[in-house]
Amino acid sequence: MAILRDKVAIVTGASSGIGRATAMLFASEGAAVVVNARTGAALDEVVAAIMNKGGRARAVAGDVADEDTQVALVKTAQTAFGGLDVAFNNAGLVGAVKPLAEITLEEWNQVLSVNLTAAFLGARHQLPALLERGGGTLVFTSSFVGTSVGLPGMAAYAAAKAGLMGLVKGLTADYAAQGVRANALLPGGVDTAMAGDTAQREWAAGLHALKRIARPDEIAQAALFLAGPMSSFVAGSALFADGGNAAVK
Repeated sequence: MAILRDKVAIVTGASSGIGRATAMLFASEGAAVVVNARTGAALDEVVAAIMNKGGRARAVAGDVADEDTQVALVKTAQTAFGGLDVAFNNAGLVGAVKPLAEITLEEWNQVLSVNLTAAFLGARHQLPALLERGGGTLVFTSSFVGTSVGLPGMAAYAAAKAGLMGLVKGLTADYAAQGVRANALLPGGVDTAMAGDTAQREWAAGLHALKRIARPDEIAQAALFLAGPMSSFVAGSALFADGGNAAVK
């Protein structure tokens, strides 16, 4: 039986990388998915790919840091598919990479807005829909950066990703007894456009015990575990899918 059969899921940052792989996997496991990214054309391709395989999908283009986008995602899940069971709040932004004293307030606010405030806005609007169904799952993409290590030039990103861990714990304290499980997924380096050029990828690979970076579908499998019934007693946790990165620091 499909792991997410008859479930409805939101996936943000779904036009490429981890988000796209997760949206495709959730759909293949029976979920109807509402996908989001800032660019409509790339999202339409994801929806077409899902539907060509017999899946169900809708696209909502927009910035996750805009509350109207979060409202539209939940409304689309409810009107198109009848409700909401899973939200993978995955969209993120590395932002300016420079020493802290050189980061402008505008750059700082942008990184926190996309990585942390957007997660709050998503959860704020997703929770009532999940509670209407008797519970559900919230998954947030955090990072090993800010939770197990700091990297040069990434203080703003680290602060935002570490903040997600506090959000997950707070959500668990507030809503776990009502059937909503919130967890964080912490990838290591992943073979996406954000991984940089060949030299940067080789450097990143060396940080991991496995001495390679992940494929997006490997991180999607971890997201599926947190979203589905196999993790029914996992709440308020941090799942490192980082190739042993945190273990060898």
